[in-house]
Amino acid sequence: QVQLVESGGGVVQSGDSLRISCKASGQTFSHYDMAWFRQSPGKERDFVAHARWSGGITYYADFAKDRFTISRDNAKSTVYLQMNSLKPEDTAVYYCAAKNGIYNEGYGSRSLYAYWGQGTQVTVSS
Repeated sequence: QVQLVESGGGVVQSGDSLRISCKASGQTFSHYDMAWFRQSPGKERDFVAHARWSGGITYYADFAKDRFTISRDNAKSTVYLQMNSLKPEDTAVYYCAAKNGIYNEGYGSRSLYAYWGQGTQVTVSS
């Protein structure tokens, strides 16, 4: 079992930056692929970014490629999402997710991830 706890959400202005964090516990963090998803009211939970368990490999949704950066600190069992130039449409609950890194079967589908955090709210005001 892996427990995930997000933190760092809040209310920011359009154009601001924000870094959210996800602390993992319970299993060897370095063996897990980590990802961020987000969900706005009335919408599905969408993929944002993914960091493979090794090799520094990352993937991003198109909307995130130029503004967001996912990183991980295996020594701290923590994954981060740095968000720059935030827009009102980035307002959502951001969820951290984990899957066993042995299975390299993709990254963008919610169904691939066995473990989820409770989410952290990010609100961007115009």
